[in-house]
Amino acid sequence: MNAKIAVLPGDYIGPEVTAAAVEVLDCVAHRYGHTFHFEYAPAGCTAIEEKGDPMPESTLALCRAADAVLLGAVGGPVSGSKWDELPGHLRPEAGLLRIRAELGLFANLRPARLYPQLREACPLHEQVVGDGIDMIVVRELVGGLYFGPRGRKQTSGGEAAYDTMIYSQSEVERIARVGFETARGRRGILTSVDKANVLESSRLWRAVVERVAREYPDVTLNHLYVDNAAMQMALNPRQFDVIVTGNLFGDILSDIAGAIIGSIGMLPSASLSEGTFGLYEPVHGSAPDIAGKDAANPLATILSAAMMLRHSLGLPEEALAVEGAVEAVLRDGGRTGDIARPGEAVWGTRRMTDAVIARIGK
Repeated sequence: MNAKIAVLPGDYIGPEVTAAAVEVLDCVAHRYGHTFHFEYAPAGCTAIEEKGDPMPESTLALCRAADAVLLGAVGGPVSGSKWDELPGHLRPEAGLLRIRAELGLFANLRPARLYPQLREACPLHEQVVGDGIDMIVVRELVGGLYFGPRGRKQTSGGEAAYDTMIYSQSEVERIARVGFETARGRRGILTSVDKANVLESSRLWRAVVERVAREYPDVTLNHLYVDNAAMQMALNPRQFDVIVTGNLFGDILSDIAGAIIGSIGMLPSASLSEGTFGLYEPVHGSAPDIAGKDAANPLATILSAAMMLRHSLGLPEEALAVEGAVEAVLRDGGRTGDIARPGEAVWGTRRMTDAVIARIGK
Protein backbone atom coordinates (compact mmCIF):
# COMPACT_ATOMS: atom_id res chain seq x y z
CA MET A 1 0.00 0.00 0.00
CA ASN A 2 1.29 3.40 -1.05
CA ALA A 3 -0.94 6.18 0.30
CA LYS A 4 -0.90 9.95 0.52
CA ILE A 5 -2.27 11.39 3.75
CA ALA A 6 -2.99 15.09 4.23
CA VAL A 7 -2.34 16.18 7.82
CA LEU A 8 -4.05 19.29 9.20
CA PRO A 9 -2.64 19.65 12.74
CA GLY A 10 -4.89 22.59 13.59
CA ASP A 11 -4.70 24.45 16.87
CA TYR A 12 -3.40 24.10 20.44
CA ILE A 13 -3.26 20.35 21.25
CA GLY A 14 -4.04 19.51 17.61
CA PRO A 15 -0.36 19.34 16.54
CA GLU A 16 0.46 17.17 19.57
CA VAL A 17 -2.20 14.54 18.95
CA THR A 18 -1.74 14.44 15.18
CA ALA A 19 2.00 13.96 15.67
CA ALA A 20 1.17 10.97 17.87
CA ALA A 21 -1.13 9.47 15.23
CA VAL A 22 1.44 10.02 12.46
CA GLU A 23 4.05 8.16 14.52
CA VAL A 24 1.61 5.29 14.98
CA LEU A 25 0.86 5.19 11.26
CA ASP A 26 4.60 5.21 10.53
CA CYS A 27 4.98 2.23 12.85
CA VAL A 28 2.16 0.41 11.05
CA ALA A 29 3.73 1.15 7.67
CA HIS A 30 7.09 -0.21 8.82
CA ARG A 31 5.62 -3.38 10.32
CA TYR A 32 3.30 -4.24 7.42
CA GLY A 33 5.40 -3.03 4.50
CA HIS A 34 3.40 0.05 3.46
CA THR A 35 4.46 3.54 2.47
CA PHE A 36 2.53 6.50 3.81
CA HIS A 37 3.37 9.98 2.54
CA PHE A 38 2.36 12.79 4.90
CA GLU A 39 1.84 16.34 3.64
CA TYR A 40 0.91 19.17 6.00
CA ALA A 41 -1.33 22.22 5.70
CA PRO A 42 -2.81 24.76 8.14
CA ALA A 43 -6.42 24.89 9.33
CA GLY A 44 -8.37 26.82 11.93
CA CYS A 45 -6.75 29.57 13.99
CA THR A 46 -3.34 28.67 12.60
CA ALA A 47 -4.59 29.15 9.05
CA ILE A 48 -6.20 32.46 9.95
CA GLU A 49 -2.86 33.69 11.26
CA GLU A 50 -0.92 32.40 8.24
CA LYS A 51 -3.42 32.82 5.39
CA GLY A 52 -6.28 34.97 6.69
CA ASP A 53 -8.70 32.09 6.12
CA PRO A 54 -9.64 29.20 8.46
CA MET A 55 -9.64 26.74 5.54
CA PRO A 56 -7.53 28.12 2.68
CA GLU A 57 -7.96 26.87 -0.86
CA SER A 58 -4.38 25.54 -0.76
CA THR A 59 -5.35 23.32 2.19
CA LEU A 60 -8.45 22.07 0.39
CA ALA A 61 -6.40 21.34 -2.73
CA LEU A 62 -3.97 19.24 -0.71
CA CYS A 63 -6.87 17.30 0.80
CA ARG A 64 -8.47 16.68 -2.59
CA ALA A 65 -5.23 15.16 -3.85
CA ALA A 66 -4.88 12.84 -0.83
CA ASP A 67 -6.26 9.38 -0.10
CA ALA A 68 -7.35 10.50 3.37
CA VAL A 69 -7.10 13.46 5.74
CA LEU A 70 -5.98 13.46 9.38
CA LEU A 71 -7.20 16.50 11.33
CA GLY A 72 -6.15 17.46 14.85
CA ALA A 73 -8.42 20.05 16.43
CA VAL A 74 -9.68 23.45 15.34
CA GLY A 75 -10.65 26.47 17.42
CA GLY A 76 -9.54 28.73 20.24
CA PRO A 77 -10.70 29.32 23.81
CA VAL A 78 -14.45 29.17 24.40
CA SER A 79 -14.49 32.90 25.20
CA GLY A 80 -12.14 35.83 25.22
CA SER A 81 -10.07 34.88 22.18
CA LYS A 82 -8.97 37.30 19.50
CA TRP A 83 -11.00 35.35 16.95
CA ASP A 84 -14.33 36.00 18.69
CA GLU A 85 -14.91 39.27 16.86
CA LEU A 86 -14.33 37.88 13.37
CA PRO A 87 -17.33 37.55 11.04
CA GLY A 88 -18.88 34.09 11.07
CA HIS A 89 -17.35 32.90 7.80
CA LEU A 90 -13.84 33.69 9.04
CA ARG A 91 -14.05 32.12 12.49
CA PRO A 92 -11.98 28.97 13.04
CA GLU A 93 -14.97 26.62 13.19
CA ALA A 94 -16.20 27.86 9.80
CA GLY A 95 -13.24 26.04 8.30
CA LEU A 96 -14.70 22.71 9.46
CA LEU A 97 -18.03 23.43 7.80
CA ARG A 98 -16.27 24.38 4.59
CA ILE A 99 -14.09 21.29 4.34
CA ARG A 100 -17.07 19.03 5.02
CA ALA A 101 -19.11 20.69 2.28
CA GLU A 102 -16.28 21.04 -0.24
CA LEU A 103 -15.16 17.40 0.10
CA GLY A 104 -18.66 15.92 0.34
CA LEU A 105 -18.08 14.45 3.80
CA PHE A 106 -21.73 13.69 4.54
CA ALA A 107 -21.43 10.72 6.93
CA ASN A 108 -19.82 11.17 10.32
CA LEU A 109 -19.18 7.94 12.24
CA ARG A 110 -18.49 8.38 15.95
CA PRO A 111 -17.91 5.10 17.83
CA ALA A 112 -18.31 5.23 21.60
CA ARG A 113 -17.03 2.20 23.47
CA LEU A 114 -16.47 1.88 27.19
CA TYR A 115 -13.27 -0.12 27.54
CA PRO A 116 -13.44 -2.58 30.45
CA GLN A 117 -10.24 -1.03 31.81
CA LEU A 118 -11.97 2.38 32.07
CA ARG A 119 -15.16 1.16 33.69
CA GLU A 120 -14.54 3.23 36.80
CA ALA A 121 -14.12 6.38 34.69
CA CYS A 122 -17.74 6.04 33.57
CA PRO A 123 -20.00 8.36 35.62
CA LEU A 124 -22.97 5.99 35.36
CA HIS A 125 -23.95 3.47 38.03
CA GLU A 126 -22.53 -0.02 37.61
CA GLN A 127 -26.03 -1.48 37.22
CA VAL A 128 -26.63 0.87 34.30
CA VAL A 129 -23.34 0.03 32.61
CA GLY A 130 -23.88 -3.71 32.99
CA ASP A 131 -21.70 -5.68 30.61
CA GLY A 132 -20.52 -2.57 28.77
CA ILE A 133 -21.36 0.25 26.37
CA ASP A 134 -20.62 -0.01 22.65
CA MET A 135 -22.44 2.21 20.17
CA ILE A 136 -21.85 4.26 17.02
CA VAL A 137 -23.47 7.62 16.30
CA VAL A 138 -23.92 8.12 12.55
CA ARG A 139 -24.35 11.85 12.12
CA GLU A 140 -25.41 13.56 8.90
CA LEU A 141 -22.71 16.17 8.39
CA VAL A 142 -23.40 18.50 5.46
CA GLY A 143 -27.06 19.43 5.87
CA GLY A 144 -29.52 20.51 8.49
CA LEU A 145 -29.27 23.52 10.75
CA TYR A 146 -25.55 24.08 10.20
CA PHE A 147 -25.92 24.54 6.45
CA GLY A 148 -29.42 25.99 5.96
CA PRO A 149 -30.21 29.65 5.23
CA ARG A 150 -29.22 31.95 8.06
CA GLY A 151 -29.03 35.62 8.78
CA ARG A 152 -30.22 38.59 10.80
CA LYS A 153 -33.08 40.97 10.30
CA GLN A 154 -34.84 43.82 12.04
CA THR A 155 -38.16 43.10 13.68
CA SER A 156 -40.55 45.04 15.87
CA GLY A 157 -38.70 43.48 18.82
CA GLY A 158 -35.32 44.62 17.55
CA GLU A 159 -32.64 42.64 15.76
CA ALA A 160 -33.42 38.94 15.25
CA ALA A 161 -31.25 36.06 14.03
CA TYR A 162 -32.36 32.87 12.30
CA ASP A 163 -30.90 29.51 11.26
CA THR A 164 -32.92 27.11 9.12
CA MET A 165 -33.02 23.32 9.35
CA ILE A 166 -33.54 21.84 5.89
CA TYR A 167 -33.23 18.21 4.80
CA SER A 168 -34.04 16.78 1.39
CA GLN A 169 -35.21 13.25 0.73
CA SER A 170 -31.93 12.32 -0.97
CA GLU A 171 -29.86 13.62 1.95
CA VAL A 172 -31.83 11.55 4.42
CA GLU A 173 -31.76 8.45 2.20
CA ARG A 174 -27.99 8.36 1.87
CA ILE A 175 -27.26 8.85 5.58
CA ALA A 176 -29.97 6.33 6.48
CA ARG A 177 -28.27 3.73 4.26
CA VAL A 178 -24.98 4.36 6.04
CA GLY A 179 -26.79 3.79 9.33
CA PHE A 180 -28.45 0.57 8.16
CA GLU A 181 -25.24 -0.79 6.62
CA THR A 182 -23.35 0.00 9.83
CA ALA A 183 -26.00 -1.73 11.95
CA ARG A 184 -26.01 -4.74 9.60
CA GLY A 185 -22.30 -5.20 10.36
CA ARG A 186 -22.85 -4.99 14.13
CA ARG A 187 -25.79 -6.13 16.28
CA GLY A 188 -28.47 -5.22 13.76
CA ILE A 189 -30.25 -2.47 15.70
CA LEU A 190 -30.70 1.04 14.29
CA THR A 191 -32.18 3.89 16.31
CA SER A 192 -33.22 6.92 14.27
CA VAL A 193 -33.30 10.10 16.35
CA ASP A 194 -35.44 13.07 15.35
CA LYS A 195 -37.98 15.58 16.71
CA ALA A 196 -40.91 14.53 14.55
CA ASN A 197 -43.49 15.63 17.11
CA VAL A 198 -42.49 19.27 16.48
CA LEU A 199 -40.31 19.70 13.37
CA GLU A 200 -41.48 19.27 9.78
CA SER A 201 -37.94 18.39 8.72
CA SER A 202 -37.99 15.54 11.25
CA ARG A 203 -41.32 14.26 9.91
CA LEU A 204 -39.74 13.94 6.47
CA TRP A 205 -36.65 12.37 8.07
CA ARG A 206 -38.74 9.70 9.79
CA ALA A 207 -40.80 8.90 6.70
CA VAL A 208 -37.70 8.49 4.53
CA VAL A 209 -35.89 6.35 7.10
CA GLU A 210 -38.92 4.05 7.30
CA ARG A 211 -38.96 3.69 3.50
CA VAL A 212 -35.24 2.83 3.43
CA ALA A 213 -35.82 0.31 6.23
CA ARG A 214 -37.75 -1.91 3.79
CA GLU A 215 -34.43 -2.62 2.07
CA TYR A 216 -32.96 -3.93 5.33
CA PRO A 217 -35.37 -6.50 6.81
CA ASP A 218 -32.50 -7.95 8.85
CA VAL A 219 -32.06 -4.68 10.79
CA THR A 220 -34.42 -3.69 13.62
CA LEU A 221 -35.42 -0.02 13.35
CA ASN A 222 -36.76 2.08 16.19
CA HIS A 223 -37.32 5.81 16.61
CA LEU A 224 -36.65 8.20 19.49
CA TYR A 225 -37.21 11.91 19.91
CA VAL A 226 -33.91 13.63 20.57
CA ASP A 227 -34.77 14.71 24.11
CA ASN A 228 -35.73 11.15 25.04
CA ALA A 229 -32.63 9.81 23.29
CA ALA A 230 -30.42 12.03 25.43
CA MET A 231 -32.19 10.77 28.56
CA GLN A 232 -31.96 7.13 27.45
CA MET A 233 -28.21 7.44 26.84
CA ALA A 234 -27.85 8.18 30.55
CA LEU A 235 -30.51 5.74 31.81
CA ASN A 236 -29.93 2.73 29.56
CA PRO A 237 -27.02 3.18 27.11
CA ARG A 238 -26.76 -0.58 26.49
CA GLN A 239 -29.92 -0.47 24.37
CA PHE A 240 -28.06 1.40 21.62
CA ASP A 241 -26.16 -0.21 18.79
CA VAL A 242 -26.19 2.36 15.97
CA ILE A 243 -27.83 5.79 16.15
CA VAL A 244 -28.53 7.71 12.95
CA THR A 245 -29.50 11.35 13.22
CA GLY A 246 -29.14 14.84 11.81
CA ASN A 247 -26.30 17.30 12.11
CA LEU A 248 -27.28 19.21 15.25
CA PHE A 249 -28.69 16.24 17.16
CA GLY A 250 -25.65 14.13 16.27
CA ASP A 251 -23.29 16.82 17.50
CA ILE A 252 -24.98 16.85 20.90
CA LEU A 253 -25.58 13.12 21.33
CA SER A 254 -22.04 12.13 20.40
CA ASP A 255 -20.70 14.41 23.15
CA ILE A 256 -23.04 12.73 25.63
CA ALA A 257 -21.64 9.41 24.42
CA GLY A 258 -18.16 10.71 25.17
CA ALA A 259 -19.18 11.58 28.70
CA ILE A 260 -20.66 8.19 29.50
CA ILE A 261 -17.62 6.26 28.30
CA GLY A 262 -15.37 8.23 30.63
CA SER A 263 -13.82 10.94 28.47
CA ILE A 264 -14.33 12.68 25.16
CA GLY A 265 -10.58 12.13 24.79
CA MET A 266 -11.38 8.53 23.86
CA LEU A 267 -13.75 9.30 20.97
CA PRO A 268 -12.46 8.94 17.39
CA SER A 269 -14.43 9.84 14.30
CA ALA A 270 -14.54 9.32 10.55
CA SER A 271 -16.21 11.72 8.12
CA LEU A 272 -16.82 9.86 4.87
CA SER A 273 -17.72 10.79 1.31
CA GLU A 274 -19.57 8.63 -1.20
CA GLY A 275 -16.41 6.64 -1.99
CA THR A 276 -13.48 5.60 0.20
CA PHE A 277 -12.18 9.11 0.86
CA GLY A 278 -12.53 10.32 4.42
CA LEU A 279 -11.39 12.80 7.03
CA TYR A 280 -10.40 11.44 10.43
CA GLU A 281 -10.27 13.43 13.64
CA PRO A 282 -10.81 13.14 17.38
CA VAL A 283 -14.16 14.40 18.64
CA HIS A 284 -12.54 16.52 21.36
CA GLY A 285 -11.65 20.19 20.94
CA SER A 286 -8.35 22.05 20.91
CA ALA A 287 -8.04 22.31 24.73
CA PRO A 288 -5.95 25.51 24.94
CA ASP A 289 -5.54 25.06 28.70
CA ILE A 290 -3.34 21.96 28.33
CA ALA A 291 -1.61 22.74 25.03
CA GLY A 292 2.16 22.28 25.12
CA LYS A 293 2.08 20.56 28.52
CA ASP A 294 2.42 16.93 27.36
CA ALA A 295 -1.01 16.36 28.90
CA ALA A 296 -3.30 15.68 25.92
CA ASN A 297 -4.82 12.24 25.47
CA PRO A 298 -3.69 11.06 21.99
CA LEU A 299 -5.84 7.92 21.95
CA ALA A 300 -8.87 9.43 20.19
CA THR A 301 -6.63 10.60 17.34
CA ILE A 302 -4.76 7.28 17.25
CA LEU A 303 -8.09 5.45 17.09
CA SER A 304 -9.17 7.86 14.33
CA ALA A 305 -6.05 6.76 12.42
CA ALA A 306 -7.22 3.16 12.89
CA MET A 307 -10.54 4.12 11.31
CA MET A 308 -8.58 5.63 8.42
CA LEU A 309 -6.73 2.35 7.91
CA ARG A 310 -10.04 0.48 7.80
CA HIS A 311 -12.34 2.79 5.82
CA SER A 312 -10.10 4.74 3.41
CA LEU A 313 -7.00 2.57 3.01
CA GLY A 314 -8.67 -0.83 3.09
CA LEU A 315 -6.35 -2.25 5.75
CA PRO A 316 -8.55 -3.96 8.36
CA GLU A 317 -5.78 -6.09 9.85
CA GLU A 318 -3.66 -3.02 10.48
CA ALA A 319 -6.65 -1.20 11.98
CA LEU A 320 -7.21 -4.08 14.39
CA ALA A 321 -3.52 -3.98 15.34
CA VAL A 322 -3.79 -0.32 16.36
CA GLU A 323 -7.05 -0.84 18.24
CA GLY A 324 -5.61 -3.88 19.98
CA ALA A 325 -2.51 -1.92 20.97
CA VAL A 326 -4.66 0.82 22.52
CA GLU A 327 -6.63 -1.71 24.52
CA ALA A 328 -3.44 -3.44 25.65
CA VAL A 329 -1.94 -0.16 26.87
CA LEU A 330 -5.10 0.58 28.84
CA ARG A 331 -4.93 -2.93 30.28
CA ASP A 332 -1.32 -2.24 31.28
CA GLY A 333 -2.46 0.79 33.27
CA GLY A 334 -1.80 3.60 30.79
CA ARG A 335 -3.80 6.65 31.82
CA THR A 336 -3.72 10.28 30.76
CA GLY A 337 -5.20 12.83 33.12
CA ASP A 338 -8.72 12.73 31.66
CA ILE A 339 -9.16 8.98 32.27
CA ALA A 340 -7.11 8.50 35.44
CA ARG A 341 -8.78 7.68 38.73
CA PRO A 342 -7.65 9.43 41.91
CA GLY A 343 -4.30 8.02 42.95
CA GLU A 344 -3.46 6.50 39.56
CA ALA A 345 -0.24 7.48 37.82
CA VAL A 346 -0.89 9.98 35.04
CA TRP A 347 0.91 9.51 31.73
CA GLY A 348 1.73 12.28 29.31
CA THR A 349 1.06 12.36 25.58
CA ARG A 350 4.57 11.18 24.79
CA ARG A 351 4.53 8.19 27.10
CA MET A 352 1.10 7.07 25.93
CA THR A 353 2.13 7.31 22.28
CA ASP A 354 5.35 5.38 22.87
CA ALA A 355 3.43 2.65 24.68
CA VAL A 356 1.00 2.17 21.78
CA ILE A 357 3.84 2.06 19.28
CA ALA A 358 5.69 -0.51 21.39
CA ARG A 359 2.59 -2.70 21.46
CA ILE A 360 2.11 -2.53 17.69
CA GLY A 361 5.74 -3.53 17.24
CA LYS A 362 5.34 -6.73 19.26
